Amino acid sequence: MESKNLITKETALNLLPQRPSDANKGTFGKVLNIAGCLDYQGAAYLSSATPLKVGAGLVTLATTENVINNLASNAPWITFYKLRDYQNKYIASDAFTELKNIITGYTVVSIGPGLSTEPAVMAFVDEFIKYINKTETKVVIDADALNIIAKLEIQKLPQESVITPHPKELSRLLNIPVEEIQKDRIKYAKQSSEKFGCTTVLKGSGTVICTPDFEIFINTSGNSAMSKAGSGDVLTGIISGLISQGLSIKEASLLGVYLHGLCGDLAKIDLSEYCVMATDLIDYIPKAIKFIKGE
Repeated sequence: MESKNLITKETALNLLPQRPSDANKGTFGKVLNIAGCLDYQGAAYLSSATPLKVGAGLVTLATTENVINNLASNAPWITFYKLRDYQNKYIASDAFTELKNIITGYTVVSIGPGLSTEPAVMAFVDEFIKYINKTETKVVIDADALNIIAKLEIQKLPQESVITPHPKELSRLLNIPVEEIQKDRIKYAKQSSEKFGCTTVLKGSGTVICTPDFEIFINTSGNSAMSKAGSGDVLTGIISGLISQGLSIKEASLLGVYLHGLCGDLAKIDLSEYCVMATDLIDYIPKAIKFIKGE
């Protein structure tokens, strides 16, 4: 792999968004995060708190009433949009009817963490994808949204979108065994971007990024301490938060994976490779940004 395709500290420094001294919260964009169900509220929290930590101006979590009630008092920095629910647990199949009226007011939309793959949620995600394919909205797609895309055999996603599968999720999307994907991660990241027409971030050791025009980049940060539930939700939040500040899908993906991995590297030094949790990754974002800037 040529050095120009490696994502390094220098890459990250060149991509860090500027912070004008006369800025206000509107300067740094708005993230709409569609996430969570009663069983997976933590994923909704992690993917909603992180964009603010990396510099986004505002985050709205679109989710069910139960999730809102359980998170609101512990996350006063997140705004909420209540969606109709099914069985008091999941987003209802017809909830997108109302949600589509607010999407254009956001800089970027993220979808997937903790949604579940219940039939009602599948119908909701199907409507979302059909709608978003007709717009120029930037989208970060992760977790259960990817599993639903695989189940529904959806073949096309917006070019201005990024999917962030781990190997098992990519296995479902491409119908290829995980073992085969791990033998040639670059090949299958390319296959994913070719199939869906978007950027692919294939997570794992040496995260692979493939753009829609098949540029390949390999991340150099990260370690086994990050192999914990919730780590991917934090990455979703980092990437969406960077897009919110004006970075392109490609730029946010490159900086996002490096920053995410660097948080894990710095946390490992202080906490050991055994004891790092997803919330620690969020806590280490300030230290990681200072490291990138040489402060």
